[in-house]
Amino acid sequence: MLITEKYGNLHSSEISNKNVDALRIEWHETGKRILHKTTKSGIGVTLKFLNENPNFKEGDILWQDESSLIAVEIIPVECIVVTSDSVIAVAALCYEIGNRHLPLFSEKNELLIPYNTPLYNLLHSSGYLIRIEERKLNNPFKTTVLPHVQVSVNGSIPTKIHQLSSL
Repeated sequence: MLITEKYGNLHSSEISNKNVDALRIEWHETGKRILHKTTKSGIGVTLKFLNENPNFKEGDILWQDESSLIAVEIIPVECIVVTSDSVIAVAALCYEIGNRHLPLFSEKNELLIPYNTPLYNLLHSSGYLIRIEERKLNNPFKTTVLPHVQVSVNGSIPTKIHQLSSL
């Protein structure tokens, strides 16, 4: 079955007693434009979202008819869960995570990072309030950082930064 668009989300749509078949994906597959998967009931599915990042979320409806539908289910993974009331501690934590180019997720007042032993050891030895839990990674942190831009010879770097920040 070829799927090229989403039809809403289970959490915001009326599904009226339809049979829900889960298409289980891992957190790192949520931005994949092409995926070949099998639903929980055994239906082969090809996802092709060539014009945009699909940014799949838990409950996204991928196909439906009168009696059934296929919806995304994100597979839970082992995560480092961090909570802190200190803005300085959170800033330092985000620096350490970004410095390692690791993905960071947020949920309520918690930061979630897919389990990584070196990071866990660093955070534990640094005194952060952390715990390990199985969680669904649904809300990646979005940054406003623009991709690397070639700076032309004309104009200073601060001028270029100002121009980019006013877009």
